[in-house]
Amino acid sequence: MGTTTMKDLYLPEAATAVAIRDLTQTEKLFTFKFDSGRELGHKPGQFAEISIPGIGEAPISISSAPGHNGGTFEMGIRRVGNLTTRLHALTEGAKVGIRGPFGTSFPVDGEMLGKDIVFVCGGIGLIPLRSAITYVLANRSKYGNVTVLSGTKTPADRLFTDELAQWEKRKDVELLETVDTADASWKKRTGVVTTLFQNITIDPANTVAVICGPPVMYKFVLLELRKYDLSGDNVYVSLERHMKCGIGKCGHCQINGLYACQDGPVFRYSEIENVREAI
Repeated sequence: MGTTTMKDLYLPEAATAVAIRDLTQTEKLFTFKFDSGRELGHKPGQFAEISIPGIGEAPISISSAPGHNGGTFEMGIRRVGNLTTRLHALTEGAKVGIRGPFGTSFPVDGEMLGKDIVFVCGGIGLIPLRSAITYVLANRSKYGNVTVLSGTKTPADRLFTDELAQWEKRKDVELLETVDTADASWKKRTGVVTTLFQNITIDPANTVAVICGPPVMYKFVLLELRKYDLSGDNVYVSLERHMKCGIGKCGHCQINGLYACQDGPVFRYSEIENVREAI
């Protein structure tokens, strides 16, 4: 392995937070730009490592589509621990370290071309799937019918509400939303995300399903997809749990011989359906 490649893998590159906005009480969307001016060069579904010197480093999904405005890229970050709490305290102009991109991606320029696509987003699963959704919508003529199923715990947990409103107005995408627990302001569906399947049709011969959400959600979504006889070859899941180093060295993300950071985080379901503890 050459010196340049080793440098790219192990050393963070300086980046600036050019914009920060609240998504919910616990999630913020950060827009970063490398100080060198280069683009991140990611594909939908990949992740990057973000660090603050002296605090730590964590893998975070890239939430923007490739070729984002002016070479910037976006990461949606939930406040859950020491590093993410410090990240949430940053202001625009702050410096961070970025390594990446890492991992596998959704085949938006491969197997998904010409196909109907069903995106299933649970909780903060919309953060990584947003990269693929916005890419597909920006290249809309290359795909068949596009359906987005999105579920959150409460209306206050909904992410990217401005974009959801835009997608809902479009004639070339079907957006269905639900919340587990409604309040007086919520006028749409109530229930877990799998209840949305009763409102859609799926052509198993021409459909690709893309899933991201909490681990408990996957098996129930997969049960719904089996009702449509959708092949596991046409189902893609994002498994981002337990990742740490991003390059297969620490072993934190190992799932019975598979490394989520290298073999994933995007897996074709047929490749992992017989791997214990994968789903």
